[in-house]
Amino acid sequence: MVKIHEIELDDFYAIKRPYNGSAETGGDALVQDLNVWYNTGDIAFVITSTALMLLMIPGIGLFYSGLARRKSALSLMFLSILALAVTTVQWFVWGYSLSFSRTANAFIGDLSNAGFQSVLARPSIGGDSIPDLLFAVYEGMLSALTVTLAVGAAAERGRVLPAIAFMFVWATLVYDPIACWTWNPAGWSFRMGGLDYAGGTPVHIASGAAALAYSMMLGPRRGHGTHELNFRPHNVAHIVIGTVFLWFGWFGFNAGSTLAANLRAVLAVVVTHLAACVGGLTWCLMDYRVERKWSAVGFCSGVVAGLVAITPGSGASSANLATRLKFTLGIDDALDIFAVHGVAGFMGNICTALFALNQVVALDGPSAGSSRDGIAGGWLNGHWIQIAYQLAGSFAGLAYSFIVSCAILAALDRIPGCRLRATDEAEVAGMDAAEMGEFAYNYVALTRELLRVPGEENGGSDGTAVCDPFSRPSAMAARHSQWFSGRRELLQADDGGYHVKPARARLGSEGTIISRC
Repeated sequence: MVKIHEIELDDFYAIKRPYNGSAETGGDALVQDLNVWYNTGDIAFVITSTALMLLMIPGIGLFYSGLARRKSALSLMFLSILALAVTTVQWFVWGYSLSFSRTANAFIGDLSNAGFQSVLARPSIGGDSIPDLLFAVYEGMLSALTVTLAVGAAAERGRVLPAIAFMFVWATLVYDPIACWTWNPAGWSFRMGGLDYAGGTPVHIASGAAALAYSMMLGPRRGHGTHELNFRPHNVAHIVIGTVFLWFGWFGFNAGSTLAANLRAVLAVVVTHLAACVGGLTWCLMDYRVERKWSAVGFCSGVVAGLVAITPGSGASSANLATRLKFTLGIDDALDIFAVHGVAGFMGNICTALFALNQVVALDGPSAGSSRDGIAGGWLNGHWIQIAYQLAGSFAGLAYSFIVSCAILAALDRIPGCRLRATDEAEVAGMDAAEMGEFAYNYVALTRELLRVPGEENGGSDGTAVCDPFSRPSAMAARHSQWFSGRRELLQADDGGYHVKPARARLGSEGTIISRC
C-alpha cells in the first residue's frame, strides 16, 4: 500500500481496482461490491458532463427560435425538447445496442443490448473507466443532440407529426450506423484509424447533411427569394441566451468524451473555449468588414461554428463563408444548419488529421486502455495517411446521411397524414398557430386591447363589431401579424410620434377582418 508520511492513500482516495468480473452485467451486486472497479470521481465527472449536454438541447431550441420569425418561434423550441424525448426512447429500445453492442459488425450492431439488456456494471465499450450503464446514458444524450440539430430544418414550414416520425427513423437508420462505424471498435472507420474524438461525423456532419436533405425535400419557404420574406431574426436575445447554453454545455460534450476526469479532459476544456472565442471573433469581424456594423447574431453563429469545428479534435475553424452555399445549391436552409454544422464539422475532421498529437491522448493517464486510445497522431507526428482516413470517414458520413435522409423523408411524405410540409394557409399563419395552437408571445390579448373601443363591449352603434367579441382566439391569432402590419399608419401621428388609438374592425366569417376604421 502506498503511504505518504505513514498515511495510507486509501484513507483519502477511492482507488480503482482491476476489473475481475465475468458476468455480462459486471457481476452479482448481492455477493460483491461492483463499485470497487471504478473511480467515483470519473463517474461523477461523466454524470456532470451528461447533465451539461442536456442544457445544450434547450440552448439549440432558443438559438433556432431566435433566428426564425416570431410566428414560428414556439414550434422550434418545442421540437428541440420533443427530439430529446423521442430519441431517448429510441436509444433505450434499440439505439444503444445498434451503436455499441459488443457483437457488432463493421457497419451496425445487433439487438443483444436492446432495452438496455445486460447493461449495468461491466466496463463500457468506450473505456474501462466507467460502467456500461453510464456510458449508455452519456452516448444517448449525444444521439438526442444530433437529432435536435437536424430537425431544425423544419423551421417555418414543416409539420410536427412527420418530424416526430423522422426523429425515430433517422436515429435508427442514420445516426446509429454512423456512430457504430465511427466509435465502436468493430466499426470500419474505427478499425481503419479514423479519428473522431467527440462527434465530428456522427453528430455534426450527419445532422448537417440531414438538415440539407430536409430543407430540400420541404422546398423553400413561402416568399423565399422575394421581398415578402424577412430574413432578420425576430429575437436576438434568444440567440444570445441559446449560445450561452450551448457554450456552457459544450464543456461537458467535449471534456466528457474522455470518459474520465484527467488531464486530457482539462485540455479538451481549454481548446473548446479557445475555439468558441476565436470562431465568434472571426465571424463577427468578417461581418463587420462587409456591413460596417457589429452583429451579435454573427458572433453567436461564429461561436457555434468554432465549437463544432473543435468537436472532432481540431483547432478553431469558422464557417462564415459557408452560409453562401445554400444560395449556390438553391436550397432554403433557413437556419444555416448545414453551413454551421456540416461544413464546420467537415473542416474539423480535416484539421484533426493535421494537428492530432499522440502525446495529447497519452494524457488520459488512469483511463489508458480506452478503445479510443493508441492513435498514431496526425501530420504533426508524421502520420501522413491520416488525412485519407479523415476524408473517407467524412465523405462516407455526409453521403450516407444525405441519401438515407432523402429516402426517409420521401417515404414519410407519401404516408397519409404525414405530409411533410404545412399548407400555404398554415405557413402564413405560422407554425405556432397552425400546428400547436399556442404562442411564444401572447399578442392576441394585446391586439384585443389595442382594438377595443371604450364603452362599447358588444359592438358599435353603426353595426360594426369591436375586436373584443372575438370569441375564437385561434381565428384572431392566425391574422394578428397581418393586422399589425396594416395598422402602422393608424398608430403613427403627423408629428412622427406613435400613439395608441382605439379602433374598430368590420368582421367576416371566422374572424376575417373585412375593413378597418
